[in-house]
Amino acid sequence: MRASERSLQFAGGTLGGQRHICAFFNSIDEEHRVLRSFIRDGLEGGEKGFDIVDPDLRDEYLRRLAGARINVERAIATGQLEVRPWQEAYLRGDCFTF
Repeated sequence: MRASERSLQFAGGTLGGQRHICAFFNSIDEEHRVLRSFIRDGLEGGEKGFDIVDPDLRDEYLRRLAGARINVERAIATGQLEVRPWQEAYLRGDCFTF
């Protein structure tokens, strides 16, 4: 992970130059309610988004991002946003790898 020289305000605290955020949710609605402004603010601030999603829910996920006033097509086209199915991330070969 590349370090950033900018700090980031998140959840009432300040994150330094190296950061990774992981969260667990009880429902898709809760996930989007919590993350949409964080994702939007990051993209508007020039950060890159890398999202790992259930491949069966990818289209719904992109619709929800667009509903949160995120220009999904532009962000993907410019490489600022990557939305990958979990088989192309941690579940390569159908097993968890990190």
